[in-house]
Amino acid sequence: MGDLVIGARSGAPEPDGSNPGAPGDSDGVEGDSVNGAGTDRTDQADSPEDGDERPAKAAKQRSFWKELPILVGIALILALVIKTFFVQAFSIPSGSMENTLQVGDRVLVDKLTPWFGAEPERGEVVVFQDPGGWLNDEPAQRSDNAFIRGVQDVFSFIGLMPSSNEKDLIKRVIAIGGDTVECQGTGPVKVNGVALDEPYIYPGNTPCGEKPFGPVKVPEGRIWVMGDHRGDSLDSRFHQDQPGGGTVPVGNVVGRAFVVAWPIGDWATLPIPSTFDQKGLSAAGPLAPPLAGAAAALPVVWWVRRRRS
Repeated sequence: MGDLVIGARSGAPEPDGSNPGAPGDSDGVEGDSVNGAGTDRTDQADSPEDGDERPAKAAKQRSFWKELPILVGIALILALVIKTFFVQAFSIPSGSMENTLQVGDRVLVDKLTPWFGAEPERGEVVVFQDPGGWLNDEPAQRSDNAFIRGVQDVFSFIGLMPSSNEKDLIKRVIAIGGDTVECQGTGPVKVNGVALDEPYIYPGNTPCGEKPFGPVKVPEGRIWVMGDHRGDSLDSRFHQDQPGGGTVPVGNVVGRAFVVAWPIGDWATLPIPSTFDQKGLSAAGPLAPPLAGAAAALPVVWWVRRRRS
C-alpha cells in the first residue's frame, strides 16, 4: 500500500526549480510513505498476534471437550455416592398415604442417619423394603419401551429416578420396639395406653379403618406401621398372620422421608406430628430419663474425683 502511494505521487511532473529536498514535497511524499509503511508494519505486527489467538481459542475448545467426559464422570460418581449414603428419591405409587402424600409425588429419603445407628421414631414417614409377602401381588411397574426402561435403569442406579425393580413401601411409624399398640372399634389408636390425635388421617376415615386390632406388643428391633389413608392401606394391620405379626424389621428401613420434592405445587416437609410428643407415650416409663442421666453422670463423677486425687 505504501508503494502504491509513492508510485502515484512520483508519476506527476515536477515543477521547475523544485527541490527534491524541499520541505513541502518532503512532507507530502514522505508523510504518505511513512504512513503507508507504518501501516504495513502495523499489519505485520498484528498478524502474528491474530495467528496466536486462533490456536489459543482452538486449544481452549479442544481442552473443554476433553474435560467434559471427566466432569460428567465425576458428577455421576457424586450422584451415586449421594444416592447410596445420603439422599434418594422415591415415587409414591398408591394412595395409601393420602392426603399427606399424593400419587406421583417424589419424596426425598434420608439414608445417612441410619448409617450412624439412628432408628425410626414414632410419627416418622419411612420407606422400607418389603419384609416378605406384602407386595407379592403387585408387579413391578416397567415401561414397555426398551429405551425408556434403559434410561430409567441408569437414572435409578445413580439416584436421579426411583427404581421400578425395588419393592419398597412407605408408611408412618406408629409404634416402635417395646411399645404396645392397639385400636378398638373406631379408635383412637393407643400406644402404651396413650390415645393418639391423628389429624393427618384421610378425611372420612376412622383411626382403625375397617381393621381394629390389638393390643400388640411390638418386638424389639421392629416397628408397627400404618398408612394415613386407613381405608386404602394394607399395612401392619393386615399382615398379623405373617412372621413378625405385622411388624417390620428396623433393618428393612431404607430411611426417613423428610420432604416432598416434586411436583413443586406439592412441596412440603414431613415433620413428626405433635401427638407423638405426649408425655407417657414412651414404653420405658417416667423413670427412664432420670436413670439414663444418672448412668451417664457416673463416669464423669469418677473422672473428676480421680483428677482431684
